[in-house]
Formats: sequence, structure tokens, C-alpha cells
Amino acid sequence: MIKKVVIPAAGIGTRLLPTTKETPKEMLPIFALGRNGEICVKPLLQAVFEQLFDIGVREFCFIVGRGKGSISDHFASDRNFLKVLTEGGKREMADELLSFYEKVSASSLVFVSQPEPMGFGDAVLRAEPYIKEPFLVQAGDTFILSEGNHNMTKLFSVHKEFKSVATFLVQEVDDPKPFGIIEGEEIESGIYNVERVVEKPEEPPTNLAIMALYLFTPAIFQALKSTPTGWGGELQLTDGIQRLIDSRLKVMAVKLGADEFWLDVGSPQSYWDALSRSYGFFQRMKGV
Repeated sequence: MIKKVVIPAAGIGTRLLPTTKETPKEMLPIFALGRNGEICVKPLLQAVFEQLFDIGVREFCFIVGRGKGSISDHFASDRNFLKVLTEGGKREMADELLSFYEKVSASSLVFVSQPEPMGFGDAVLRAEPYIKEPFLVQAGDTFILSEGNHNMTKLFSVHKEFKSVATFLVQEVDDPKPFGIIEGEEIESGIYNVERVVEKPEEPPTNLAIMALYLFTPAIFQALKSTPTGWGGELQLTDGIQRLIDSRLKVMAVKLGADEFWLDVGSPQSYWDALSRSYGFFQRMKGV
């Protein structure tokens, strides 16, 4: 059972300005199911946290930057607010928030500062002092819609079966250029032995894009330490994964199913898509 996760959430969110001037993009709302089974809105990062909690993760390492104080504030219990809701006849809302606080209380949360935006790989590397065993990495501005968290189950299963040092999700995309892209052999339906990864290629070798949900062993830290800065002058996690491949270590990828969806809150269009898809997904789960 994987107990630890690193959640990079230090991005500036420039494509969503002016909204993200004071509100981190990771705190923008998406649709989710409340404890009563009804559709509600939750901050994206809360939805990510609760999804990971539900599969057994209990140790959370958030990588945050300047201006992200609202993240730690949101994950701090506010009993006075609960009292105001209860006394105001908003018992159902109070119970929803209390359920979230109980999950936070049952977890260990660490907030690590990334003073400057030096890349996704740099953010992951900053978690090294807290990680001694296999762990997850999930970007704080993405979310996977998968009934019963099947995507997580598949990720764990493939990682264990092939004894890989890195296993991650991929999805076919129309325009691969803005993504990390993989090349590899499809050894089973939707399961790839990864032979090469490249970040934001001008000439993509495939249209299989890396989704920002990974399962690593601590070997990734040594790989990142020996990786030079790459695209955008930043330390790219994709380049660290290539270092693992170059060292002849096993790296695997799992393709998202046709009924699973990757949500990205990074631009106005992708945020609109995230809202539309999350609402439709949870409508279907309710049988509407």
C-alpha cells in the first residue's frame, strides 16, 4: 500500500490571470460528489486530497510557492466556522466540511517551499527528505476522473507486476507538443514498456502524453540530481525519468481507459473542459 504522495502546487498560473493573482489555480473549484451523494463544488486540491485519502494515502507533501497561503489555510480546521454553520441551520454544509477535516486530522501534511518556479522535477526533488519508500506524485492542478479509482488500482498493479522504478499514466492527445511524450512497446493492451520520454517535443514521436500522476521508487531523486536543466531552463521530471531509462531501469506506462478522463486546470479552455467533464461524470455516477 502506498502511503505517501508529493503534490507540486507552486505554479504561478499566469494563463488564468487575473483570477490567479490571489487565488492559486489549485484552489479553483471543480464539481465533485459530496458525502450525501449530491453534486457539489470543491477546490481542486481538496478533491485531489480526498481521492488519494480514499485509496489509503496518509502522508501528503505539498510543494508550494509564494502566495499559496490559502492552501495551508484551507487544510487547517476551522471549528468556529463549523459552529457558525451549525447555529445558522446549515447542518448539512457543516457535516460536509467536518468530513473533510476528519480526513485531514487522520493524515500527516507537510508544506515545503519552492522559492522560485524551477520546474516540476525541482519540486519533486524538494520532497526527498520526507521520502524513503515508493511514493506517488500528482500535480496539484490536475485530476483524474475514474469510477472506483480504477486508474490508481491499475497503476499499482502494473508497478508491482513489472517491478518498475517509475510507472505513470498516459493518454492519447490530439496535439502532443505541449506535453511530455513517450515512446515504447505496448506489451499488453494499454500497458507500455517505456523506451524514451521527451518534454514538449517540436516533432513528437507519438501522441501518447504523460498525465501528471506517477508512482516512483526513491531512485528518481538520484536521477534528478544528475539531470541538467532542460526545457524552459527548468529541471524537468520527464528528463529525470529519461535518466532512469538510460540507466536501464524499468519504466512503465498505463494508458487511461476510454471512460476515464484527465482534467487540467491550466488555461481558460482546459478549465472550462474540466468543469464540463466533471459535472457530466458525476451526473452519470448518480445515474442522472
